[in-house]
Amino acid sequence: MAKKLEGQIAIITGGSSGIGTGVSKAMAMEGATVVVNHSSAKSADRAKEVLNNIEAAGGKGIIYQCDVSKEEEVVKMFADVIQKFGTIDILVNNSGIQQDAPLTEMTLDQWNKVIGVNLTGQFLCAREAVKEFLRRGVQNDRSLAAGKIICMSSVHEVIPWAGHANYTASKGGISMFMKTIAQEYAPKKIRINSIAPGAIKTEINKEAWNTPEAEQKLLKLIPYGRVGVVEDIGKAAVWLASDDSDYVTGATMFIDGGMTLYPGFADNG
Repeated sequence: MAKKLEGQIAIITGGSSGIGTGVSKAMAMEGATVVVNHSSAKSADRAKEVLNNIEAAGGKGIIYQCDVSKEEEVVKMFADVIQKFGTIDILVNNSGIQQDAPLTEMTLDQWNKVIGVNLTGQFLCAREAVKEFLRRGVQNDRSLAAGKIICMSSVHEVIPWAGHANYTASKGGISMFMKTIAQEYAPKKIRINSIAPGAIKTEINKEAWNTPEAEQKLLKLIPYGRVGVVEDIGKAAVWLASDDSDYVTGATMFIDGGMTLYPGFADNG
């Protein structure tokens, strides 16, 4: 049975941890050569571990250090990957951070850091990816599309979250950024979509699910009755990057177990 992403090159930003790990592994298992991006020397060991796991399972890839909030590093990453592999086919704009504080205590540095990674990073990476997609155009032996971008958003692009103004602003920005560039480049056969995860078991939110008491509290927000795992996001990312979703662009997939159904209103309609 043919693999859905056979022969394609995928850059996954923030691929060394959390959701990025799940996406990197899922795409590699479907035949993509994955570029597992990590942000600094501190995350190099985690990136190597992800790549080792991918290779042990028969997949292919490399690791690449790049802070996506820094233009010169992003430009170099894309140039180096294109030089090594000839092109890229898929960008998963996954890098994201949180630096939480009440509004009156939030520093400008906290605001700028989160916006820089979560939103400006997506702009910089998408810009470089689209340049390459336009240069290469559609090659039907690779994909029906000239290229695919998946922007990692959050349920908090629509659900307010007190104490997280910088994070929610970045995710709301991703929503309109994705739709705008999807509209702009659809005529060039470039497909751009978003995934908006709900509660997913990763290190960034470990306190919310790592004890039975915490998990039960969290489950009150999830009608489907379980907390998500990174594999849930990986499967969706593979579908959005494959020709199975060729008529899908400008869409946000909420992978959240029903969190955006506002379960607090279930018995108060």
